[in-house]
Amino acid sequence: MSETEIELVGRCLGGDNSAFAGIVEAYQDRIYSFALRLLRDPVAAEDAAQEAFVKAFRALSSYNTAQPFSPWLFRIAHNACMDALRAGSRNVSMDDENFPDLPDRGPGVAESVSDSIDSERIEALLASLPPLYSEALQLQYREDMGPAEIARVMGVPEGTVKARLFRGREMIKAKLRAADATV
Repeated sequence: MSETEIELVGRCLGGDNSAFAGIVEAYQDRIYSFALRLLRDPVAAEDAAQEAFVKAFRALSSYNTAQPFSPWLFRIAHNACMDALRAGSRNVSMDDENFPDLPDRGPGVAESVSDSIDSERIEALLASLPPLYSEALQLQYREDMGPAEIARVMGVPEGTVKARLFRGREMIKAKLRAADATV
């Protein structure tokens, strides 16, 4: 988090509620984009992003300033999106996947396919994955978070995150192979 954001959080914690507008301005596009990719509905994403900021404002006193701010805020956004998915009665498997740590073998999705397909196709591939996998990949490649930060956001063990990243990449590779076979 930049020095300005640290100061904004400090001012908010000190009682200056207007400083939260700076935090919203710094993160609103990223949080909305994150919610949109999970929910695949602009209205629901806007509602979830707004809910995330309201909850973050109310819970700011529980934020540990020794920890990075971004994963804390994205965790709140993640919860808002999961609430929206449950409220929309969509079927999302949120089963507890406690996997051992898996090595991160091979290049990431962005590196392995960026030369052969355009960003629109990448978006379509990510959107075709179950939310458990697309969220992990999105946090890694769009928000530049590592497995430990993603684990904090998603509220699962780091090994589970690594497994989801691996499985998500494998699903994308399989979809690419299937698409190439039909061409």
